[in-house]
Amino acid sequence: MSTPVELLRVPANGIEVNVAVAGSGPALLLLHGFPHTWRLWSAVIGPLSERFRVIAPDLRGLGDSSRAAGGYDGETLAADAEQLLAALDVDSAAVVGIDAGAAPAFLLAMRRPDLVRQLVLMEAILGRLPGAEDFRAAGAPWWFGFHAVPGLAETVLAGHEAEYVDWFLATGTQGRGIPAGVRDAFVAAYTGTESLRCAFEHYRAMPETASQIAAATAGHRLTVPVLAVGAQPVGPALYQQVREVADDVTRQDIAECGHIIPLDRPEALLAVLNDFLITSR
Repeated sequence: MSTPVELLRVPANGIEVNVAVAGSGPALLLLHGFPHTWRLWSAVIGPLSERFRVIAPDLRGLGDSSRAAGGYDGETLAADAEQLLAALDVDSAAVVGIDAGAAPAFLLAMRRPDLVRQLVLMEAILGRLPGAEDFRAAGAPWWFGFHAVPGLAETVLAGHEAEYVDWFLATGTQGRGIPAGVRDAFVAAYTGTESLRCAFEHYRAMPETASQIAAATAGHRLTVPVLAVGAQPVGPALYQQVREVADDVTRQDIAECGHIIPLDRPEALLAVLNDFLITSR
């Protein structure tokens, strides 16, 4: 029998965080990206909950968390996560971040190595840290600029949210797609001008987040064990960034896998996570 998932609304850092919680044991915090919600982890949350207390929030402004006016930079998102864990009486957690969830996971581990016992980062580029020069050579993906212009993308896309989200879901799974129920939940979460605005505020805060990452790593190193997981399109670029600033970093690439690793290759991800989270304690 699968472990039931409980949905909670938890006040944290001036907002209400919608969070899925399942299982018992050492805490495991999962931070999703765009265009996702906590349901990004739908295929892995059950198996992980057999060994861990899984905590999977909707990021600020996304899913059923508060549509905040601001605070979409990495440090504020890290504070959201930190205060969420405190509200749930967690004093030690492994933290996993993918895509937009990677920067706050990284910054939380830099600020609170006493709280983050292990860190997993997947399919993201961490600001302007060295190591990703080859990846950056082709320029940022086209949607970064589109999302960054205040008020533009949410106006253009109103009424066409489903088509837009579907493009990312197809591209992020190399055309394989995701379960219909999860897809419908993502589309619903990103429908409406205000929902889109909040999503794109994460992109508009990227320059500030990049500056925060640079400041956090200036003269400081990441001391917790780190696993950098690559797929397509980021591949080894994330590992190459992290190894420049971390004392203990492991690389794991998942073959024939799109950007949305937890839904595209969940079994492969589970094997990678279980191996790292158990052996690097």
